[in-house]
Amino acid sequence: MRVLVVEDDRTIGSFVTKALQQAGFAVDYAGDGASGLERALTTPYDAAVVDIMLPWLDGLSLIETLRRNKIATPVIILSAKRTVDDRVKGLQAGGDDYLIKPFALAELLARIQALIRRTSGASEPARLSVGELVLDLLTREVRRAGQPLELQPRELALLEYLMRNANRPVSKSMILEHVWDYRFDPQTNVVDVLVCRLRNKIDRDFPVKMIHTIRGLGYVLKGP
Repeated sequence: MRVLVVEDDRTIGSFVTKALQQAGFAVDYAGDGASGLERALTTPYDAAVVDIMLPWLDGLSLIETLRRNKIATPVIILSAKRTVDDRVKGLQAGGDDYLIKPFALAELLARIQALIRRTSGASEPARLSVGELVLDLLTREVRRAGQPLELQPRELALLEYLMRNANRPVSKSMILEHVWDYRFDPQTNVVDVLVCRLRNKIDRDFPVKMIHTIRGLGYVLKGP
């Protein structure tokens, strides 16, 4: 999952970016509203975290511009403004959620996950399931047939992306776009290496394999 963070306070921006990366998200960071808008208009994001008070372009104007351009990326607004009127203005501008500073990182992560689930139409409120494979979106725990599996953050990010696209082939470029922080380099083998690591943990001890290679297309996760 790929998230955009637009925050002019470098300390907060770095804090949020690192926390999201540790939770398995690919994160792009912008320190002002103009550059944040440019990124949001040109790159597909699964969610965005936007501060209101930004240089060059304020957060509400950024969000309003996205909505005028028919970009439906779910947005969580960050603000030190606490009044009901401020929250109403943020939601009326096109924001999907509003979080007041200071905030707990656990709450921000939970709200981002909730927005992504709501947007994707996922039926489970707090977990993804494909056959006997289960990923708890809150605790980030993974089990297959009840057996716990230990995954690294990048492996978790890849697994979540495959599970959200279960039974649909995803290309290497799609994986790079959602799991890493850069665009597709046709010469890189990082996707193959990561898929191999994940496959080793997901399929090694089970007779039925779930991660399949589709020659010329990419990979697909199928339930047993």
